[in-house]
Amino acid sequence: MAQSAELSNTFSVSQITGHIQHTLEKGFASVWVKGEISNLTRHSSGHWYFSLKDSGAQLGSVMFRRQNEGVRFEPTHGMEITAHGRISVYPPQGRYQLVVDQMLPAGQGDLHLAFENLKKKLHAEGLFDPSRKQKLPAYPTKIGIVTSPTGAAIRDMINILSRRFPLAELILLPVKVQGDGAAAEIAKAIDSLNNMQECQVLLVGRGGGSLEDLWAFNEEVVARAIADSKIPVVSAVGHETDTTISDFVADHRAPTPSAAAELVVPDQVELTRWFMQVEQSLHSNIRGRIERYDQRLDAIARSYALKRPALMIEQFMQKLDQFEDRSIRSTQEKIAIVTARLDNLSVSVVALNPLNILDKGYAVISGAEGSVIRSIDEISDGSELHLRMKDGEISSIASAVKKRKIK
Repeated sequence: MAQSAELSNTFSVSQITGHIQHTLEKGFASVWVKGEISNLTRHSSGHWYFSLKDSGAQLGSVMFRRQNEGVRFEPTHGMEITAHGRISVYPPQGRYQLVVDQMLPAGQGDLHLAFENLKKKLHAEGLFDPSRKQKLPAYPTKIGIVTSPTGAAIRDMINILSRRFPLAELILLPVKVQGDGAAAEIAKAIDSLNNMQECQVLLVGRGGGSLEDLWAFNEEVVARAIADSKIPVVSAVGHETDTTISDFVADHRAPTPSAAAELVVPDQVELTRWFMQVEQSLHSNIRGRIERYDQRLDAIARSYALKRPALMIEQFMQKLDQFEDRSIRSTQEKIAIVTARLDNLSVSVVALNPLNILDKGYAVISGAEGSVIRSIDEISDGSELHLRMKDGEISSIASAVKKRKIK
């Protein structure tokens, strides 16, 4: 029974190989392997087949044509290299192998790993962030250059800068660009130019070379000096295919020192052409304005009013006379209206004056205190009376007061 159960779990060779392939590819999807090349075969298909070995083991490897076309050195039997790739299984032969996608000489392989590690570190700190990048000045008057004083790079940059924009002054701080102490010199020169506070832009670089030759520009001290620079930095390292940590940190990256020189200054030929166009445009604009003003002056000179200025004065004088007449008439009309209103009011006041009735022989009777007496009820025998008539007053004492009924 136990043997039958075991037989029921039997795998085919392809199944076992598939499981192993899945496990290896999952566990070793990206590895770096250092070893010595052995049994290198360049197939007619363009693929490379070889083994990587050390003193204790060997590992079958393959690098397909699409990947090996990017290898920048000639691998040979016995050469020590560092290869990157993934572990896979070749089912027909049931063997695992390294499928290589990148190959470097052993020393360069170590440098490449250091390059990738520093790149990840600085990227995580945000030193490559585009928001940190400074703009280049349009017309720099002083340009700082950090490079070797004897290399082709400085000659190319000086030639291009002096040809394109001779107004700019160049300040060179000579440094070592490779070997021991080069990175420290480059970083110090960048700091010194910042402390001088004279330059508007810095060019930092050198000509092309191997990874080892360019390594000073992959050092952390240089990267941080560029990142800390208050002056915009253009990285001008190597040829177009070379990329360094300085390129990522710098405000701008030029593929070559010559391209960097062209990037930081305008071309005087183009500037001259532009100024000529502006000058022509200004002349054309000024001529157009002068012509328009000439036409306006001619129109004014031909005008009837300018030919007979006295006519304009006469017309204004007539208008003033009209305004004066109109004002007088308006004032007279208002005075007449006010006078008529006053006459009406005077008649009403006279008509309503109670003293006018005295002309008819009536009298106004008041008591001793001067209050007007309107009823017999206000008088008794012996009351003091004052009678106001048209032409005088009479004082008397009331006697025989008799009240009469009013029908």
